[in-house]
Parts: sequence; structure tokens; C-alpha cells
Amino acid sequence: MRSFTRGTLALVAALMAPAMVQSQAKPVVAVLYFDNNSIGKDRADYDGVGKGIAELLINDMASNPNFKVVERDRIQALLTEQNMTKAGTVDAQTAIKLGKIVGAQYMIYGGFMSMGNGTYVLTGRATNVETGAIVNPVKITSKGDDVLALINELSTKLNSEMKLPALRVGEAGPAPTTTPASNAAVTTESKPSTTKPADKPAAPVARNAAAPVKMDMRTAMLYSKALEAEDSGNKTQAVELFRQVVTKFPTYGPARAHLAKNGG
Repeated sequence: MRSFTRGTLALVAALMAPAMVQSQAKPVVAVLYFDNNSIGKDRADYDGVGKGIAELLINDMASNPNFKVVERDRIQALLTEQNMTKAGTVDAQTAIKLGKIVGAQYMIYGGFMSMGNGTYVLTGRATNVETGAIVNPVKITSKGDDVLALINELSTKLNSEMKLPALRVGEAGPAPTTTPASNAAVTTESKPSTTKPADKPAAPVARNAAAPVKMDMRTAMLYSKALEAEDSGNKTQAVELFRQVVTKFPTYGPARAHLAKNGG
């Protein structure tokens, strides 16, 4: 009888194990480009910075083991296919549509604002692709000129305050059948393809405790222009711009990885 009981318990445990694994599946998160909501006479100068902010946030969030993050180049391919590369095209319904295509459970998007007086405001929110619910919007205001610190603060709040719950496998619904380009945007583990194996993807790793290194807004804007050149297929310009970024910020691994990727 004892042998039978032990065998029965073992069988039950074996049958329950897959269900437990499924119920604890890591949620898949995708980060879309941030809108430029800046004000003042220099507003147009920030038109492309939303792409850089998205990549910086992806690099920072990639260090969180609790969920998977879709790589930026996959998001770029999807936006190009959907003809949605222009700023101001992302709202809740659009985010849900894109999330279903890439198989994400949560879509993170938001806006960047330069107040014109040295103050920057960064907002972010996560939309549940299945329910359409917005999970705890976050707003960060900074009067300093350290973009990585701003991104890190937003990432920390997204990681902790939003507390993205694990979803059961298939809870967000299967990704619909798409064209080959959309199929190329299948979600993968959160390891940015532009980062060398020796480099940690999270931006804070690039900091030195004894002498903190800052990425000022001008460098972040330069980084955004470099990404745009890369996405446009202009490798010569991308290499030149990434070199300028690396010169200003030699400790930022993702920039060096992009430079190598473009043959620089």
C-alpha cells in the first residue's frame, strides 16, 4: 500500500509539474518608441530621441530575470512593415495590435518631454495586450542632464511598481498569422543582439562607483541619430555617429557593439 501511495504521489507530482511551469511562465514585454512631447523653440531637435530612449530602456530592462524583452531590431522591422515608423502613431489600441503580432503580453510605451529649461519628463506605461488594461503609469521628472539615470529610474519603477505578473502560457492569445517580415519579429529572450557577450546589457553596469559616468542629452540624441542611420541602411553614417558616441562615452557597451555590427 505504501509503495502504491508513493507511486501515486509521484505520478500526481509529475502531472502537475508542467502546469506549474506554465502558470509561472515569464511575461513577454516589448518596448515601443517614445513620442516627442517637447515644448519650446528647440522641440524639433528631439524628434528622433524616442528611438534612443527605447533602446536604452530595453538595454536596462534586459537585466531583469523576471520577464523577457523583445529586441529593438525586431520592433523596428515590425514598425517598418506596418508603416508606423513616424512619431505619434502609438496609442493603446496600436500597442495591443503590435503586441499580438510579436506575441508579447505587455507593451511599454510613453513619451519624452523637454521643457526647454533643462527639465526633462519621461512617462511610461504598460498595456496588457489581452485585457487592454494600463498597468500603473509612471512619470519621471529630472532637472539634471544624465539620461542614463533618468532611464534607470524609469526602468526601476517599471520593474518594481508595475509588478508585471507571470502569465499562463497562451493567456495573451496566440500571435496571429502574419507576413514573413512579421514572423521575423517573434519574441526572444531579453538579450539585445547589439551587445557583445562580455558586455552587460543593463546601462547601470557602465557606471563606475568611484567616478560615475553620465550620458548627457546631446550624446543620447547622437545615439538616436546613429540608430536611425543604422535602421535606414546607411552604414557609413551609422559608423561615424556611433564612433562619436563611443568617443564621448567609451564605457557604454551597446554603442561599441553597434559600431562593430556596422563594421566600424
